[in-house]
Amino acid sequence: MVNSTSTVLDPKKAKYPEARVIVLDDSFNTFQHVASCLLKIIPGMSERRAWDLTVKVDNSGSAEVWRGNLEQAELYHEQLVSKGLTMAPIEKT
Repeated sequence: MVNSTSTVLDPKKAKYPEARVIVLDDSFNTFQHVASCLLKIIPGMSERRAWDLTVKVDNSGSAEVWRGNLEQAELYHEQLVSKGLTMAPIEKT
């Protein structure tokens, strides 16, 4: 019989990498396209929030559209890039 020990991480104490997904303003994506992409790709995004973020991108030059687990951030970032949105590099927090 082989004894093995395993380490169990307490999710309350474990620190998983987090990141921010940021959309940048550009001169070629329409408001409708940006809002539509946010609505389709970012989980839990409401139509109102998508429009508010789109307006923020236009007025401020950028907006954080999602924050959370690094792996998920990479997925959403890649999907938004594939739809033609101009994105900032993923910011690790």
